[in-house]
Amino acid sequence: MADVGTRDPDEFSADQWPDWSFWKDQPDDPGARRRGRLTVAAAMAPASLALLARAEGLTHGTRPPWLTTLVITLVACYGVGCALAAWCGPTALRRGRIVLVAVLFLLGAAPAVLLAAPSQLTDLTYALSIGLMLLPLRRALLLGLVTVVGQIVWMRLARGEVAWAQVGILVGVTAALGTVFALNFTIGHLRAARAQVRRLAVHEERERVARDMHDVLGHSLSTMTVKLGLARRVLESSGDVPFAVREITELETMARTALSDVRATVSDYRTLSLDSELAGARMALRAAGVRAELPAATDDVRAELREVFGYVVREAVTNVLRHSDAELCTVRTGPDWVEITDNGTPTGGVRAGNGLTGLAERLAAVSGTLDHGPAPGGGFRVTARGPAPVGRLTPRQEAGPS
Repeated sequence: MADVGTRDPDEFSADQWPDWSFWKDQPDDPGARRRGRLTVAAAMAPASLALLARAEGLTHGTRPPWLTTLVITLVACYGVGCALAAWCGPTALRRGRIVLVAVLFLLGAAPAVLLAAPSQLTDLTYALSIGLMLLPLRRALLLGLVTVVGQIVWMRLARGEVAWAQVGILVGVTAALGTVFALNFTIGHLRAARAQVRRLAVHEERERVARDMHDVLGHSLSTMTVKLGLARRVLESSGDVPFAVREITELETMARTALSDVRATVSDYRTLSLDSELAGARMALRAAGVRAELPAATDDVRAELREVFGYVVREAVTNVLRHSDAELCTVRTGPDWVEITDNGTPTGGVRAGNGLTGLAERLAAVSGTLDHGPAPGGGFRVTARGPAPVGRLTPRQEAGPS
């Protein structure tokens, strides 16, 4: 049973730190970082203009010059800090993000404290937007709630009334900028996911071609090597030219078939039949001097499993030819299983190679399994099983391979 307390890492959580790693330039999308940062810069441009207007308005009044200069300096630093935080904050570590947001809040709140003007806290909307961008959603919302409540309470205590327009601007602008950042965040992740899907598709196609090429050429070249050796020995020993010509003619046919299979594999149009693989196995084993016991018919094998079982027969017989000194190879089939055994001694051990690994992947794609290892009476055995058929099984189906 799955642990209900375990959270999927891809599942959204209000306590999750925003991951802006997609801003790093991707090999197949070099403009990803530039587009994202330009979007953020465009969103922060109105903030800079508003802060400039705020600084210009502070020059008019009866305040001491030093206080006006200090406040204007703080506002200017606040505007520059918001721009830099939006540009560099997403790539910072967690502690760096917290420091950036804290510094922005100090710079944004300092003019309000120095001027004793709670309406100046409306400028904190930009710091809150940066908080929504860099901090976990739960913390950013809590920070925004504290800011809004603090402004309302301060206005009530200082003036006896609340300037709801200022509070509305604080909430509205923060929500607007936060929405822009959230959209940019979502679009960036979608683009990164799309790029990853493309890379995985290319990788999967390479694996498919490599697996199919191994299956096609491994079996064909092994059989052709055996037949070439047989023709050479016949010509060297007995000089039976007609027999050698017959073997070479079969080699020519096999070479043409292998070439067609390679072309079809690259184009993903190749299909494989269990009956044809059994016929090919009979010919290859006969040429190698291995006695073959093969099923006379495969009508009882389920149609949806015949192709993958054909791959199993091909790979197992190829391994008998290449890695075994067997004198007998037996193939048995059932509705949802196929078993290949031989009485030889594997010359390369029983470790799974690329062929058996590829078979396991093919069977996994149809919810099947692959077992291989030493046979009880000696030799080697490969057993492939498909998913159990729906419905009541006959005694023979329930028995399966021994």
